[in-house]
Amino acid sequence: MNDNPEQLANDTTPRVTGIGGIFFFSDNPEETREWYRMNLGLEVNEWGSSFEFRNANRPDEINYLQWTPFKKGSEYFAPSEKEFMINYRVQNIEGLVRNLRANGVTILDEIVAYDYGKFVHIMDSEGNKIELWEPVDSVFTNMGGKTTK
Repeated sequence: MNDNPEQLANDTTPRVTGIGGIFFFSDNPEETREWYRMNLGLEVNEWGSSFEFRNANRPDEINYLQWTPFKKGSEYFAPSEKEFMINYRVQNIEGLVRNLRANGVTILDEIVAYDYGKFVHIMDSEGNKIELWEPVDSVFTNMGGKTTK
C-alpha cells in the first residue's frame, strides 16, 4: 500500500476505509442509550451516539461513526438473523458494488443517495447483513450537535 499522504488523500480505489456504524438489537433502546450516557459518558440522541474522529489522510476533515441500539426484532437487519449489523465507510461505492457483483457477492438493494451519503446493503459469507456507506461527513459537521469524542 502506498504511504504517500497526498496520493492517499486522492485515492478512489473501491474499498472499505473504516467503520461507519455499529448497530445492535436491544430490548429497550431508550434505556440502553441512557445507560451508556450515564455510565460511559456517550453523547446520545434519538438515534444513539455519533462518534467524531479525524480522517487519517486528511487530518482537517472530521468523520463520524454511528452507534445505534435498534429495537429487538427490527426488520432493518433482515434477511440476516444476527443481532448486529456493521456499517462500513467506503470510497467509490459504485466501483465497489461492481467488484462485489463480479465476485458473486449478494447485493440486497440498489445504491440509495441521501445528502449525507450513499448506501447499499450486502450479505457476507456468514449471513451477516452489511451496510456500506460512502459518507458526506460535512453534512453532519454543518448540522452541529453533540458528538462523542
